[in-house]
Amino acid sequence: MASKKKLKRKTIGNRATTTSPVKKRKITRPRTSKQFYALPEVQQETWSRVTHVISKMRSEGASLTQASREFGLDPRIVRNRAGSALRKTKNGRYVARPSDKLLRVLVIPSPDGLTEVAVRGSETASRIAEYSAAVQKYLQTGDASRLKKFRRMKLLDEKGERIKLVTDLAELQKLGSAGVLSFESLYRSVV
Repeated sequence: MASKKKLKRKTIGNRATTTSPVKKRKITRPRTSKQFYALPEVQQETWSRVTHVISKMRSEGASLTQASREFGLDPRIVRNRAGSALRKTKNGRYVARPSDKLLRVLVIPSPDGLTEVAVRGSETASRIAEYSAAVQKYLQTGDASRLKKFRRMKLLDEKGERIKLVTDLAELQKLGSAGVLSFESLYRSVV
């Protein structure tokens, strides 16, 4: 069976001829960390910004246009790459679904300093964000109460392997004193 490809139509004189197939732009939706790291840095950065847009829409109720503008993206790029995380309402606006399974590459503390971990899903990403906030609160104020719930919490990365969260206060203090845990963003930065 012959495949159907869109062909360019070219007019030569009075007759139309068909030329080479039109190349469709490949939409980049990494599903694994291997696919993510195989992308050029520009596309990795775009994917990270797309996940930021979805997170902002969900957490702050921002519109697709507002959130996209804040992260320097065209809303059509967000719809094309992360459409499964969005829902179109009756009035034609897009809102973030309550949860999604998009790949996110996040930065978390580890015994060796900051490390990147790839997770699939907004729920795991939210838990890691809570953990990062608890670590920052401990380092800034000495209040470790928010870290207690992470001692036995089981979080899985995109391969289904357990993510080891550092909850030992002495270890966190040591990493913080060494300046290793001075991270500004939970999300991976390509730059």
